[in-house]
Formats: sequence, structure tokens, C-alpha cells
Amino acid sequence: MNKIILFNPKSAEGKYRIPNSILSIAASVEGRFDWTIVDGNRDPEPLKVMEDYLNTGQYKYIGFTVMPGPQLRQAIPIAKAIKEKFPFTTMIWGGYFPSTQPKVILESGFVDFVINGPGDHAFPALIDALERNTPYEFIKNIIYKSGGDIVKTAKEDLMEQDPLPPLPYNKLNDIYYIDKYLGKTFLGEKTLAYHSSIGCPFTCSFCAVVPIFEARWKAKSAQLVYNDIKYIKDKWGADAIEFHDNNFFVSEKRTVEFSKLIRPEKMSWWGMARIDTMDKFKDESLALIREAGCKIIFFGAESGNNLILEQLDKGGTQTGDQIIRFAERLKKFDIIPEYSFVLGTPAPTEEQVQAQIDFEIDFIKKVKAVNPRTEIVLYTYSPVPTEGSTLYKQVQALGFKYPQVLEDWVSPAWENFDMRKNPLTPWLKPEMIDQIRDFETVLNGAYPTVTDIRLSTLKRKALQVVAGLRFKTNIYKYPYEIKLLHKMWRYRQPEIQGF
Repeated sequence: MNKIILFNPKSAEGKYRIPNSILSIAASVEGRFDWTIVDGNRDPEPLKVMEDYLNTGQYKYIGFTVMPGPQLRQAIPIAKAIKEKFPFTTMIWGGYFPSTQPKVILESGFVDFVINGPGDHAFPALIDALERNTPYEFIKNIIYKSGGDIVKTAKEDLMEQDPLPPLPYNKLNDIYYIDKYLGKTFLGEKTLAYHSSIGCPFTCSFCAVVPIFEARWKAKSAQLVYNDIKYIKDKWGADAIEFHDNNFFVSEKRTVEFSKLIRPEKMSWWGMARIDTMDKFKDESLALIREAGCKIIFFGAESGNNLILEQLDKGGTQTGDQIIRFAERLKKFDIIPEYSFVLGTPAPTEEQVQAQIDFEIDFIKKVKAVNPRTEIVLYTYSPVPTEGSTLYKQVQALGFKYPQVLEDWVSPAWENFDMRKNPLTPWLKPEMIDQIRDFETVLNGAYPTVTDIRLSTLKRKALQVVAGLRFKTNIYKYPYEIKLLHKMWRYRQPEIQGF
């Protein structure tokens, strides 16, 4: 009775991607413990599937991977139901949400341990200790409750990625056919989700990655990344890649090497980067990246205001002028820049908050003027509990608080908070939020995202005609006609639904 269930809670409607995070945990225990995966995106009744496994009497450990937002909607009630019906089980949560909110999770009474960051070593070590009834206090990267105290062990140095065991794709295919994980997107007919690195070497104070990886980054070699992708292409027909790294393009050398390897495969791909990092890439490197199939790159522009970039501790050398210049630079390489902006950062007065929002809207229009193909993704600022950060202390002083009970995180308001759509922040007034959302609606009408493959050319032109005058004349209020068209045609916002 020591088998393991690994659960990937549902994250999206009708969108399936290989559950890389939970699959890496499976790889860590492969050959040591028997395991199975339950994917909430693929199973309509994941609780029943897990109960069937548990009723065999062979499964004792249950590992959840939990991102903030939609996954909580399924993770919380299922974890609670399992613990009530099968109290002998040991419940272990990992992922961004438990790593940043361990106290509220462990005080729920139905989660026993939290994996704090990467679990490739911590998870199997914890299972070993529990099986042998030996101490686990010195296992790095775990958080647990002892008496009334929350105990957090030391953080492990980020491990080199190449020596880690390969992901067990074939065993996953025995449980869920992998070809259904290869979805049709803007990039291709069969798009593969892949992680080639972990962490990020920067310390942006609004980013949930920072408290977990602490400005560290480790990557697989270009050759290993290519080998994995080539294997899945040859065996299951993948023709495109979404790199879900926090920062794929940290190393120009690795990026160039990978581009040379992948170029003959004729695959399209997408990844995330920093503007100030890629602006240092040579022209020949950018040309090669595009020639190798890279169609679109996501950049955290965040703000065109240099003072706000400093407030967000963006680090590096990024400036508002550079954001515009780089968008224009990418035009000659036929690479689409996808820029995200964070609106609604805190300020001492209501007037300053409003002025910041007005500035960002004008700045975004300047970006569109120099490169109309630039994709714009809008978020409202959501505080991240980065311990000791000046920005988090500032938002606490302004009256912001997280829920103190785990079940409260599944309310619609807090789910939208985690999607950075409803900030629940006291300094943002309702009319400011309306202004941001209305501008976003008009922007998405005047410039419909290229990643919505269901939107026909005729529908795109209709949206542009309806929204174009509003965009040019700065009339954003009450864009009901655009919202109606978006609703009728089920317009897809990449920041919520992906490609």
C-alpha cells in the first residue's frame, strides 16, 4: 500500500496540454514506486477515478500540482473529499499556489505536506522517509505543520536539468493518448507543450516565480531539448511547440544552438522572453530564430513608465523607449512581439493611480503605431506575497489581504484575481477597472489577436470596422457593440485561454 496518484486539476475548457509538472514528479519516482496520473483536463470525473484507485487499497500517497486560478476550483473540493473518505492517505501539494500560500493550505486540515518549489528530489525523498518512518526534517524544499507551527525547510539549489530522468511519455500514453494533448493552435495542427528550463534570473516584485526560484535559472541543453521534441514529433506527429519556460531566451548561445537543430524539422514555436535580454541579441541570431520557426514571442513589457518599472523591480535595463524601439526592430524579422502590460499598480493618491492608467493606455497606442502586429495582453496588478519586498509591504499598508481560509480561494472573485482580471485591490476604484476593461475591449476589436484561429477574416474586418473609430478617437466607454460581437463569436483572449 504505497502506490502514488498524481493529480493535475483542470485548468481550461477543452484545451489539453501534456501535464509536464506532474509528469516530472512521475519521472522522479519511476522505478521506485508505482504511480498513475489522473488529469482533470481529460477525465470528466477525476474524483471518481481517484476513488476507484483508492478503493483497491494499494494507493496511499496523492500528489497535486496546483496553479493559482482555475485549478483551485477542482483541487480544493477534491482534496477535501478524498481526505474525509480516505483519512489514511497522505496528501502532498506542489506548484505555484502552495509554494506561495503554504500556511492557508496546511491549516485546511486536508493537506499534509507542501513541496516548496521543484520537487524532483524533495518528493521521492519525502515518500522514502514516510515509508521508512525516518525523519524528514532535513529534506529540502518541503513545508509541513508540526504542532501549531508551520515548518519550512531549507531551499535546495536548483539542480542541473540534463541529468534528471526523462519524462515517461510512453507510460502517460498508456493512460491518456498523447496525440490528444497535441492541440490545434495558431502555431500548428499538433502543438506540443514543453518545459526546457526552470526559474528566471530576475527579481520582478510582481512575479510569483521570484519567491520560488529566487533569481535562479537552470536549463536543459539545446541538444536534449531537441532530442525530446524530435522524439515526440516522430512518434506522435507534433508540428509546433509552446515553450512554457518562465524565460526561454535567457541564453543567446543556447537559443541559437537550438534554432540550428530545430530548423530542419520545419516546426513553428513560441516562448517567453525579456525585452532587454533579446534586444542584445545579434541581428543574425534573431533572423535565425525566425528561420527556425519561431513565430511569436511573449515579452513582459509591464509598463512604459520608467518609474513604474523601477517600482516593479523589473531589473535589467528595460525602459519605455526600449519597449517601443524593440517592437519596431522585430518587424524586419517577421517575429510577432506579444507584449503584456500590468495596469493599476499602487500609488500614494487616487489621482496618481488614474494618471498611471491614462499613461499606459497612451503608451500602448504608441507601441501599436510603430508595429501594429504587436499583440497586447492586459493585466491588472495582483499582489504577490514576495517576502520582504517593498512593493508587497506597500500593498499591505494600503489594506490588501489574502483569504485566510482555503475554501475562500475558490470564490469567483478570487479566481478572477488569480487570473489578474479582478484585482480586489483597494486603491483601484470601480471606474478605473471599467476604464481598463473597456480599453481592452476596444483594443481587441481594433486589433483582434492573431492567435484566435476560429476568427475568420470577415469577422476580423467587422470587428475592426466597429472598433476602429473608437480606438482612433479615444472613446472607450460602454463598448457594448464590441462586447456583443466578442460574445457571439467567442473571442479568445490568450491571457486567459492561451492560443
